[in-house]
Amino acid sequence: MNIQEKYIKRCIELARNGLGTTYPNPMVGSVIVYEDRIIGEGWHRKAGEPHAEVNAIRSVKDKSLLQKATIYVSLEPCSHFGKTPPCCDLIIENKIPNVVVGTVDPNEKVAGRGIKKIIESGANVVVGVLEAECNELNKRFFTFHQKQRPYIILKWAETQDGFLAPEKESNQSRKPIWITNGYSRQLVHKWRSEEQAILVGTQTVVDDNPKLNVRDWSGHNPVRVVLDRHNRIEKDSFIFDDSVKTIVLTGSKIAVQKENTTFEVIDFNQNIVPQLLAILFQNQIQSIIIEGGLQTLQTFIDQDIWDEACIFIGKTTFGKGTKAPAIARNKASKTHLITDELIHIRNHD
Repeated sequence: MNIQEKYIKRCIELARNGLGTTYPNPMVGSVIVYEDRIIGEGWHRKAGEPHAEVNAIRSVKDKSLLQKATIYVSLEPCSHFGKTPPCCDLIIENKIPNVVVGTVDPNEKVAGRGIKKIIESGANVVVGVLEAECNELNKRFFTFHQKQRPYIILKWAETQDGFLAPEKESNQSRKPIWITNGYSRQLVHKWRSEEQAILVGTQTVVDDNPKLNVRDWSGHNPVRVVLDRHNRIEKDSFIFDDSVKTIVLTGSKIAVQKENTTFEVIDFNQNIVPQLLAILFQNQIQSIIIEGGLQTLQTFIDQDIWDEACIFIGKTTFGKGTKAPAIARNKASKTHLITDELIHIRNHD
C-alpha cells in the first residue's frame, strides 16, 4: 500500500461513521497530512452540517501548516452552494497545495467541477486512489444518481424447510412468528438504521402488524413504504401511527390526512416496480430494504432489479405454509449468528 492509499483508506474509515445519518448526502471522510503526519481529520456527520473537508480543516491547530500540507478526501469536494458553501472554495482559500481524491462525485451538480476548480487554482490534484473502495463506500449514493433509483436490499428469514410463514390458520394474532434468534433480529434493526427506507407488502402488515422500526438498536427509524392496493390494511395498524414518514402505495386514493403519512396512487394493473422506484426517487430515497412478503420479494427478483439479498435461515421448521422466494444462491457467502445461518448475495458483481 502506497502513501496515498494509506490515507485514503483512513478517509474511508472516517466516512463510515456517517452510515445512516448523512442522507441525502454521501458519506465522506477527509485527512490532512504534513510531513507524513496527520494534522487534521474529519467526516460528514449529517446533512446540513459541515462537510468532511470543513471538519478536517477546522481540526488543524496550526493553520499555517495548511499551505504546505496534503488534503485527502474519499469523494470529490463539492463545487456548489447547498446547505453549506462549496468545499473546493475552502481548500483554495486555505492554499492547500496538494489534493488527493478517492473518486469523482456522480451528482450532476458536482461531477468533476470541484476537481477542475481546484486544478485551475494551481494545486496538484490526484484522482482515483482506491477508487473501487470509495465507490463501494457510497454504493447507495452512486446507485441513486447513476440509475435514478435507490439501492435495493432484499431481506427475509426462512425456515430450515424453506418457508417464510406458516399456514394462516395457525397465525391469527396479528403478531409475527419468529424464525430467527434474537441476535439476527438485532442485526436486522441495525441494518434498518443504516438504510433510508423499508418496504413491505399488504399481507405482511395484515398478518403481522409490524412496527418496521429500530427498537432493538440505536439509530434512525427508516421511512416506511407499504403496498396496499385495495386499502385493506386496518387503520389502527402500527404503520398508520404517524410516528415516522410513511408512504402508502395504493390503487385508489383515500381521504386520510396525516402529517407523516402520504398516499400515492399507482396502477397495479401495470408493472409496479418502475412506478414504485420513480416515487422513491422523487422522495430522495437512496436505499431501501425490501422485507416482504413473498409476492413483493419475488417481483424484484424476477425483474432482476435488486443489489443485495440477505437471507436468514433459522432452525425452525413449518412443514407447510408460504414458501420462501426463489433466488439463485450459487454465488452466496455464508456466515452464522449462533443458531442461524446468514446468506449474502450480491447481484451483478
